[in-house]
Amino acid sequence: HLSIRRQRQMCIRDRFVALLMCSSLYVRAQNVEGDGMLYLQEQRRPAMREQIMIPAVGEYTVLKCDFHMHTIFSDGLVWPTIRTQEAWEEGLDALAITDHIEYHPHHNDVSTGHNRAHDIAQEDALRKDLILIRGSEITRDTPPGHFNAIFTTDNSLFSEDKSSKQDLESIMAAKEQGAFIFWNHPGWKPNIEGSYTWLPFIDQIYREGALRGIEVINGFGFHKRALDWCVDHNLTVMGTSDIHNLVRHDYDRTRGYIHRTMTLVLAKDRSADGIREALESGRTIAWASKLLAGREENVRALFDACVSISRPYHSVSGKKAETNYYTISNNSDLYFELDLRSGDGTKRVVLYPRSSQILTARAGQSTVSYEVSNTYIRSDKHLSVTFDL
Repeated sequence: HLSIRRQRQMCIRDRFVALLMCSSLYVRAQNVEGDGMLYLQEQRRPAMREQIMIPAVGEYTVLKCDFHMHTIFSDGLVWPTIRTQEAWEEGLDALAITDHIEYHPHHNDVSTGHNRAHDIAQEDALRKDLILIRGSEITRDTPPGHFNAIFTTDNSLFSEDKSSKQDLESIMAAKEQGAFIFWNHPGWKPNIEGSYTWLPFIDQIYREGALRGIEVINGFGFHKRALDWCVDHNLTVMGTSDIHNLVRHDYDRTRGYIHRTMTLVLAKDRSADGIREALESGRTIAWASKLLAGREENVRALFDACVSISRPYHSVSGKKAETNYYTISNNSDLYFELDLRSGDGTKRVVLYPRSSQILTARAGQSTVSYEVSNTYIRSDKHLSVTFDL
């Protein structure tokens, strides 16, 4: 028996050595190109697009969009095509490069052209099947602060004059181009009086139909009061990265649920026109890794599309009552935390992306209700959901 065992071990060893030799020859065959030249192709980072899985919400497809980012043509640190490369790799559908009109710290090295970043990135976006939207950031002193104008036609028509008399003129010039205008990161300078206030100027451009949305989440900052303003004034909720450096420099992409802040757009189709119609109709949710913020009807529709509960598959009789077992599933790359609010069931459920959990509930109940604590439908209110048992 020992002899047979040794023979088997030697056979396995010889096969393993042969496999290693074949692998080594294969790698060398792949890497050697030309006489005396070795290319280490296995060290290259593969070109690969992430697939962000979010199901359709009723008749709407959910588009992943970032409408605020910068390049070397204002105060960003990258070339415009880096933005399209990142967007493609990260699974985005649409992006807008919104360089500052008035602020160009690299002007001694890069000629200023307010349309140049978009024009450089356009061909690469087309090759990658990305929707690239022309845009610009109208940068004014805080308050009133900064505004993004997307769906512009010609950014060179905006004035670089930052004087207060130009505030209204610049906003209205963007409106005349048919731009969709949103207020950027209100409250980003909390030590300045009026920076987080619904000022008369903001009210004026709102009443004149120029202001259509507000950044509720900008990069790593959640401006809760801005969500209330969106709800109360029927404005579109926006989430953006406002990225200046490489995305992977600022965001820890090694963790599966971490990604850039973006806007989820519930669009009738995957097109620039579809995005514009959805923005005008307010069908958006701001998404920042674990956090979701938006109007209640939009957040609820998204949750209902992503989360489902099974019929009871098992029952256990206890001293006081019978307990039923259910499977609750999340069929998206979103993240949900549920805390029990009414009924007798599992106290807390965490639904990681594309995962299921066991939920138990006392038999005989018709429903249990939970608060989805990582969602916000107002600054102080989370989405409440009820499951039919």
